[in-house]
Amino acid sequence: MSVVSEPVPEAAVVAAEIRELAELLPLQGPITAFAFLNPLQGLEHLPVFDALRQAHEIFGCEPYLRESEYRDLVARGRITAEDVQEILQQELGVERRSVAGLIELHEMRLSQLLKLVYPVSLNELDWVLAEADSLRRFQSTIPLEHRERLLNETRHWLQMVETSGESAALQLIRSVYRGGRREVSEQQMESICAGLLWKICLQRLESVSAAAGSAAGLIRLRDAVLAVTGQDPDELVHDVLSGFCAGWLDQGYAQWQMPNRDSGFVAAFCAVYGQSSTGQRRWLRGLPEALQGLCRGAVSPVESICQSLSGLAVGDADRRSLIRQSLLALRGWAGMLWQTETRPDRVFRSSPNGTLTEFLAVRLILDRLAAEWLIREHSGGRKTVGDTVLQAVSQTAQQQPLELTARYQAFVLLQLAELHGWSPQQLFELSEEGWSELAGAAVAFDQLERRRVLHLAFEQHLSRQALDAVSRRATLPLVVPQTPQVQIVTCIDAREESFRRYLEEVCPEIETFGNAGFFCVPMYYRGAAEATFTALCPVVIRPQNWIVEDVVYSLEDSHRQRAVARRILGRFSQRFDSGSRSSVSGALLTALLGPLATVPLLGRILFPHFMAQMHSTAGQFVAPPAVTRLRLERPEGVPAGPHDDGIGFTLTEMVTMSERSLRDIGLTSGFAPLVIFMGHGSSCMNNPHESAYHCGACSGSPGGANGRALAAMLNDPRVRRRLRERGLDIPDETWFIGGLHNTATEEITFFDLELLPSSHVGRLRKLRGVLAEACQRNAQERCRRFDSAPLEIDQQAALLHVRERSEDLAQTRPEYGNCTNAVCFVGRRGRLRGLFLDRRSFMMSYDRAQDTTDSMILARILGAVIPVCEGINLLYTLSAIDNRGWGSGTKLPHNVTSLLGVMDGASSDLRPGLPWQGVDIHEPVRLLFIIETTAESMLQIMDRNPNVAAICRNGWAQLAVLDPQSSRIQRFLNGRFEDYEPRLGQLSEVAASREWYAGRRDHLPFALIRPQLAVVGAHEALVE
Repeated sequence: MSVVSEPVPEAAVVAAEIRELAELLPLQGPITAFAFLNPLQGLEHLPVFDALRQAHEIFGCEPYLRESEYRDLVARGRITAEDVQEILQQELGVERRSVAGLIELHEMRLSQLLKLVYPVSLNELDWVLAEADSLRRFQSTIPLEHRERLLNETRHWLQMVETSGESAALQLIRSVYRGGRREVSEQQMESICAGLLWKICLQRLESVSAAAGSAAGLIRLRDAVLAVTGQDPDELVHDVLSGFCAGWLDQGYAQWQMPNRDSGFVAAFCAVYGQSSTGQRRWLRGLPEALQGLCRGAVSPVESICQSLSGLAVGDADRRSLIRQSLLALRGWAGMLWQTETRPDRVFRSSPNGTLTEFLAVRLILDRLAAEWLIREHSGGRKTVGDTVLQAVSQTAQQQPLELTARYQAFVLLQLAELHGWSPQQLFELSEEGWSELAGAAVAFDQLERRRVLHLAFEQHLSRQALDAVSRRATLPLVVPQTPQVQIVTCIDAREESFRRYLEEVCPEIETFGNAGFFCVPMYYRGAAEATFTALCPVVIRPQNWIVEDVVYSLEDSHRQRAVARRILGRFSQRFDSGSRSSVSGALLTALLGPLATVPLLGRILFPHFMAQMHSTAGQFVAPPAVTRLRLERPEGVPAGPHDDGIGFTLTEMVTMSERSLRDIGLTSGFAPLVIFMGHGSSCMNNPHESAYHCGACSGSPGGANGRALAAMLNDPRVRRRLRERGLDIPDETWFIGGLHNTATEEITFFDLELLPSSHVGRLRKLRGVLAEACQRNAQERCRRFDSAPLEIDQQAALLHVRERSEDLAQTRPEYGNCTNAVCFVGRRGRLRGLFLDRRSFMMSYDRAQDTTDSMILARILGAVIPVCEGINLLYTLSAIDNRGWGSGTKLPHNVTSLLGVMDGASSDLRPGLPWQGVDIHEPVRLLFIIETTAESMLQIMDRNPNVAAICRNGWAQLAVLDPQSSRIQRFLNGRFEDYEPRLGQLSEVAASREWYAGRRDHLPFALIRPQLAVVGAHEALVE
């Protein structure tokens, strides 16, 4: 941190920097509407690995798995030497570069990745050198021919130096061996050689000053105080801010209203802490005085920030970094403040504009007070803030990272010398330029670089498996039912891959499609029993329409009575909850009703399914009547809005949405008699992250309402008439149904069945049987991932098991969500039908033949699919890599706070990301997009869409294209598409999915399901 005072910066500059740096804050938003977004979305303008290195410095979170974990993957064969060599070839090119005339860089890197040992601390290094005899014996992995050469050349050099009497070499040798010309055993010679190699490496490296660690950089005031006093001022500051932010952001759960809440963050903070009577903690005694300017309005929050920065002697060069560090120090709460400020539609109580700036102004005041108090307590008033910063900067400049110490580098070069047979004479006679080149090459390949390359090899292994499987399947015929009796459109969610596969296995005449789970119908939705609207669309979209579910007129009286009952129960529950948390009534309620409360609690744990059925039955008495309708239409020319007249879509909007939804997936002809739009959601008991298991394309809500709305639109004769004018001719006999697939319990719900024509009742009845069988098989496959389910579990037991998991009060893993995602296929289902993808692929339908010459439909699809799926993938991936840093840690200490998120225990930062129990089986790899199009079309789309271009060109996702007319695959590498050469070998073939996964819990290679590869014809099971 600079200690030279500079002019106070312009307030407008500071305000702009705060807005820019806010993009680094967590983006998930409220936990009740969990949004899957790339945690590093603010760095997507950078190449991914540059951003990850920066993120390591900015956030202090790990960008990759630990090096030891990659070594374990190598030992298990999950990463092979071939994978590593292929990545090194891509990184270094085909041209071979020599390092100091001793070794090719490619070979050196391969050894560094697969054969060397890297201590993680100086103590471990000392132990390896002393206890593992590394200075007296060669490492066990040294090739025999290299060992013999080292011994022979060392013996020859000893004799030559003894004869010539060369002083420098003789002095070095005698520091290791003083035996003269007597005969030396092979074991002694090994010890001499190892000792000489170590001495030479250490001496030559100690003569070179470390390049890093000598320059003093920016130090945040907190870090300076912690370094000098050993006490962390953030502990004091966060104790105040965490509790205050929880009260400020409360969505209606707290018993007491935050004073002056509607006047803004600063006004509320002043109301609580701005009076002299609030000095309950000694370090806060100066807070009322420090807040005077803000409380009276004499200075604005931005001006207060400028004053705080000026008081810390922060110049323009350091200002931006200090603001960033201050925001990220409590990034969970700061991120939620920013989200409720910029997306007020996602919460019940939003934050006014400027809230994040006001938060930062208060934070900097608290930072200064906490630092001054700790320094004063530690030094007895003898040191100032400036003195402490200067001392911390000096201490930091003297510290040196482990990888830059001479001993560490010498140990690395010692191992390389033994592995590759570099004799002591070769190293002793190596020039200064050669040593500089050798040491530079070793240092440049630091632990982050090694982990990066190993991570690329980890991804390469899976990418090759996927591309080889798709290439092999693409050589086989397209499989499409000739006369489909039912067409089912599901979400592109990876969980639906297995569901669709089983539908096709059970009934080959079913045709399935994949579309984003909001089905191109973005809306704010309010159910019949709900009080507020919820956004049902990707978080990057702001809906322009409001939809309401109404009970049919004949049941309105019943609905009103049930609504009154719900309000009475709600008030009673709220008062009971409030009373249980007070001192007097809490003791009385616990004594009187405590034993009764244990009955449902134990029941939910011991008999979860039975208790859930009882709860559902009891809930029917207050639930809205079963027969409802969506208020779907509003007149042309009436503005959309949440008021009665503005509810619904105009006819033109309905036609446009319907057309887009059908054209996007290529369903423009060959309509089946029944077409189902199957949204999905997930039900689970006592799980604050339930929203994360719902539909990511619906902002963490179930997508059933979207499918229901689209089906109602397409059943409207006026919509069909206009679609026919646009070239979409839907047969009169085709009927659309909205549905919901519960991915936790494998239950299917259909909507508006009372409107189903009698001619289709028989088809739907038979379809229910197919769906029941598919759900049972799907549950059986899912159970292989749960350690509590036996591998040999049958279908019916599996269905009961998954339902009990979702209803068990003690269950931390009701389901695994998209935890296995690794691939996203955009193309015709017929090209991959019959391929077992292990629930690892998002599946978006697209037909190149129905697109325009400029790929308008594909561009529209990818504009949403790539950011959404990339966001899901990277949130899972980063949460799995460093669950404490990017994720929310284990669920066990989580407490829901403010109805917005979770924190650890009674007070902590708000925890963004996913919990460990939701990512523990995830393989952290970047998503591989395989798109059925041409390289030219894909390049044009990237040129037109900056967001897609940033994700693909900067490597935030992997990209490949599958030629629509052949099995040719091209990968996007280094800014251009290159032909992919599939590896030789047959793809495994099985008779059914169960045959392939039975008895195995881990991730599986892809395989072909033989019966699904045949061209299918009519299927009588669904024909009347």
